[in-house]
Amino acid sequence: MVLSCWWSPSALADESAADARFRQLWEADWQWRLRQDPQMASSIGEGDYDGQLEQVDEASQHARGKYWRDLASKLKEIDPAQLSKTARADYAVFEHQIQSSLDEVRFHGYRMPMNGDSSFYGSIQYWANRLSLESPEAAENYLKRLAALPNWYAQHIDNMRAGIEHGQVMPKIVLAGRDQPLVREAELSDPTHSVFYAPLAKLPQSWPAAEREDLGKRAARLIGEKVLPAQRTLLAFLREEYLPAGRDSIGAKELPDGMDYYRAQIRRFVTVDMAPEEIHQIGLAEVARIRAQMEAIVAELDFDGSFAEFLSFLRTDPQFYAASPHQLLAEASYYAKLIDGKLPDYFSTLPRAPYGVAPVPDSIAPFYTAGRYVPPAREGGAGTYWVNTHKLESRPLYALPALTLHEAVPGHHLQGALASELSEQPPFRRYSYLSVYGEGWALYTEWLGQEMGVYQTPYEHFGRLTYEMWRACRLVVDTGMHTQGWSRQRAYDYMKDNTALSEHEIGTEIDRYIGWPGQALSYKLGELEIRKLRAQAEAELGPAFDLKAFHAAILSQGSVTLPVLREAVGEYLRAQKNPDRQSAN
Repeated sequence: MVLSCWWSPSALADESAADARFRQLWEADWQWRLRQDPQMASSIGEGDYDGQLEQVDEASQHARGKYWRDLASKLKEIDPAQLSKTARADYAVFEHQIQSSLDEVRFHGYRMPMNGDSSFYGSIQYWANRLSLESPEAAENYLKRLAALPNWYAQHIDNMRAGIEHGQVMPKIVLAGRDQPLVREAELSDPTHSVFYAPLAKLPQSWPAAEREDLGKRAARLIGEKVLPAQRTLLAFLREEYLPAGRDSIGAKELPDGMDYYRAQIRRFVTVDMAPEEIHQIGLAEVARIRAQMEAIVAELDFDGSFAEFLSFLRTDPQFYAASPHQLLAEASYYAKLIDGKLPDYFSTLPRAPYGVAPVPDSIAPFYTAGRYVPPAREGGAGTYWVNTHKLESRPLYALPALTLHEAVPGHHLQGALASELSEQPPFRRYSYLSVYGEGWALYTEWLGQEMGVYQTPYEHFGRLTYEMWRACRLVVDTGMHTQGWSRQRAYDYMKDNTALSEHEIGTEIDRYIGWPGQALSYKLGELEIRKLRAQAEAELGPAFDLKAFHAAILSQGSVTLPVLREAVGEYLRAQKNPDRQSAN
């Protein structure tokens, strides 16, 4: 296997002893990661494990925990102060990854292999549906993975049974309907209609017909005799054992070691250690600030009624909603192209990869968020801006500009596509995603849309504010539900009173936070950090401040922790103030 070559021979010759030691450590770890996570390896073009699936049983989890503890000890033997500037950033990201992995094992996260956003069985169905088999060898490896699926499902079932035994189960409220991805598969009598047959249905016509027919027959037999029965077993387990065992409580603090677990989730998603109460107070302050701006727009519109009545007006008036899925997608596409045309004025480097607009798949749309960015399935592919066309009466058109800025450009697609082009970075950085950076950036771009002239009416400006308010409310309701005993209804009412989100969206969002503790905190805290860093740069550079250069400094890092981002902006400021200074690397 060949590592992505991020260095040059001269760079290796000049590296310090500490840099060399750290490089050897992460190189060995990367090879271990590829063996441990075959699907990740396949997704980035490393094909040595294409016929395998990850082992998720308890023994494998314990072995990984021991490995990460040993690796953390070795990492501590390296003094970051002795590393070069680039290696120090790599070290900080690597250390965060290892600690997050250790916490996952420490709190037995594998016993709850789903969250408020996705599930292991839904994710592998989605993977199969997107997969293209581009060679006979790839097809044979896919059949090997199908053969391994029943054992993979069984390992997850064992882990979830252990979760039931130890009180580590998902709340009942977020489990309702979560069996749906399995229902259609369970009812199939023809295996060629299975989602797992989809890659065989689109084999290249250039392959010999006999070979395509043989692969199709073998796959159908394997799906019919092994995969479909395994999915039926999983569905029966969910309905008969797991869903009835779901806990009535919703807060993470009700789990074993729940407060420590939630604090670890904060470190994982926010990349710094913050107290839940501190985050709660930041959220309350942001809600008050944004509410004042929202009320100013209501006053500008001369609306005859209270703030609550204005929100009801936005939720119910047909003028704000699409009449068909096509109209909603067309409006989203319009804003995507409008923003595309403005990008060169704000960014010095644009990504090579394109993106498209598509509806959220029907199988997950009922409990999915308003939109999502889906990265390319393979290198050289296109990204996708998903727009949820389910329940059109809950998808306001005035929110589309903010949604498009966030999910497409200059949000997730621009950031993610540029990060994928940073081939000089170590693979553990190039292929990682830190929520506080990625989501913080995407929320910052919603705010940036004001300067870009994207918001064209007071209602669209209000839509931006309601999206910002939505993320501020997350700081309050996530910490409230998981550490302060807030009920689902209290969180729901808080969101309803402060945002113009539809009641359906509020419900799906609250359930997402219940089932994914801490993740929702990353958006607003990341955005606040980026805006703080921009304000610092504007203040220190004055008239010399260049917005394109600032954006380049943020985006050139790939996905990083907040401390690394702060240091990167500090280095950018020093370079701007002293352009002739050659920084040591």
